[in-house]
Amino acid sequence: MTVRQAAKDKQMRYRIAMEAARIIAEGGVRDFHVAKRKAASKLGAPNTRNMPRNAEIEEALIEHQRLFKSDSHSNTIKQLLDSALEAMEFFSDFRPRLTGPILNGTANAHSSVELHLFATTPEDVAVFLMDHHIPYQQIEKRLRLGQEKYESYPGFRFLAGETDVELIVFTENKSRQAPLDQVSGKPMQRASIEEVEVLLQKESEDLN
Repeated sequence: MTVRQAAKDKQMRYRIAMEAARIIAEGGVRDFHVAKRKAASKLGAPNTRNMPRNAEIEEALIEHQRLFKSDSHSNTIKQLLDSALEAMEFFSDFRPRLTGPILNGTANAHSSVELHLFATTPEDVAVFLMDHHIPYQQIEKRLRLGQEKYESYPGFRFLAGETDVELIVFTENKSRQAPLDQVSGKPMQRASIEEVEVLLQKESEDLN
């Protein structure tokens, strides 16, 4: 491969990454793979082999938020943290942990509050939701636990006001093992109620 071709390929990867970030931030698309395909198609390169890695998409998304949505993005993050904290306090018996885009700075107005709960059985969470008359949808999420190891976990999704809340339930014997982040390959960030309170306080101070 010539130096010129390598530079051209790198530029295409960058353009796809930035367009995918825009699609995620403004179009409500949550799947990085779908966003990459949409971006490549829009740029006239649907069959390109120069697809950016998920980590490149995440970097581009953070950059997009910083450049184009700094004020509104900060307000969005604060609102999502408010909703997350309220949900975590509601599910406090299940030792909730916040995870997902709210923690890494890539969340937008379309993002869900993603919580990991820990219970003896998933049915315990279902009964809790029913006892509080909360309509919910049962879901299943496939999470990565090792290099080639994946496992499906049960969960629930419901609407709290205008915010989607997604609950993934871990049984007690798996509570110490954090799944791997799909982007970095490292253990997922998971924040406790106390840690979310600190994040919310910092976000509030930054806005004032």
